[in-house]
Amino acid sequence: MKTNNNIKTLDQHIEEQYGKKGTRKRDDFENGYETFKLGAMIHEARLEKGLTQEQLAVKCGTNKAYISKVENDIKDVRISTLKKIIEIGLGGKLNLSVTL
Repeated sequence: MKTNNNIKTLDQHIEEQYGKKGTRKRDDFENGYETFKLGAMIHEARLEKGLTQEQLAVKCGTNKAYISKVENDIKDVRISTLKKIIEIGLGGKLNLSVTL
């Protein structure tokens, strides 16, 4: 049986493309992922609640375009607005933490 030496793990691929953990390129990549993840989490929560972007926007006092931009990582969101989206719009609880 022939083995394929070209197969890599996800960690190997990321390290090859973005460098080792702690390098600037890798940190930039991982920080970008974190902001993308926030938008994806809001999107998933909205769908779980059965809300459209328009309905969520009305509930938390913003507009559909803003919700779309947050979900698609096009717009940075202020913590006060994020709190409204999560707590008023989605009926959830926003938890933040700082790790040193």
